[in-house]
Amino acid sequence: MSNATDTFSACLRGLDVPGQVVEFTTEVPTAAAAAEQLGCEVGAIANSLVFTADDEPLLIIASGAHRVDTKHVARLLGVGKIRRATPEFVQEATGQPVGGVGPVGHPRQIRTVVDRMLADHPVVWAGAGTKHAMFPTTFDELVRITNGLPAEVEKP
Repeated sequence: MSNATDTFSACLRGLDVPGQVVEFTTEVPTAAAAAEQLGCEVGAIANSLVFTADDEPLLIIASGAHRVDTKHVARLLGVGKIRRATPEFVQEATGQPVGGVGPVGHPRQIRTVVDRMLADHPVVWAGAGTKHAMFPTTFDELVRITNGLPAEVEKP
């Protein structure tokens, strides 16, 4: 395991997450690539997407089968415009690269929304801090470890 993966694994243990980090020989920066490697539905991939909302980071953990409706989420949260963060902002806010952002392991707590559609899958796979690693979890565990708000992220 790489140093980044070891650090992320330690973070998961500290949060009482039983799932083990799985490392891949190739990058899995997209939900489709991850689903192909794991042999699961793309909807079971928990994409950790970083946005800015009122100049603060906002993490939206979305099912790989969904597109985030930022206007809908902004209304839900009562914030101004939500914008996709730059790769530099993502790295600064999370300490992790775009395409490998995990739901946890960030320098500080990030306001988080968790896509309710992930609850349709008994096991979901989330990024583990690098483009080469993921870990198995559940919707309920994602909500717990991120202190996230369960919500619809697509416009109903």
